[in-house]
Amino acid sequence: MKISSGIDSIEISRLAEINSSIRKRFIARVFTPAEIAQARDRNDALSGLFAAKESVSKALGTGIGRVHWQDIEILHLPTGQPSLKLHGNAKFVADQLGLSDWSVSISHDRTKAVAIAVAIGT
Repeated sequence: MKISSGIDSIEISRLAEINSSIRKRFIARVFTPAEIAQARDRNDALSGLFAAKESVSKALGTGIGRVHWQDIEILHLPTGQPSLKLHGNAKFVADQLGLSDWSVSISHDRTKAVAIAVAIGT
């Protein structure tokens, strides 16, 4: 059995302080349309998703670059639990590594968002 993990944190103010002239482009580049709709432009939600994407990319051992932002999609189930779907290069890398089962957790307080991703496989 193989286990891989990644963790990331971000100050929520970083997203809140993005210049308004580039914010829309930044959000469209980083987040999928479904993530954008679910976050409803809330900085805490977007920060949590950002940290989760970074966590997954670290668990894959690639970071963001070889794996693109939108290759990693985090949507919340009706229970509020984050659910991961991999696309493109992220799915390819996970398949190559034999990582098939994932767990993602996101938390935030007033100033920070943090996320962890854990994957297991063969």
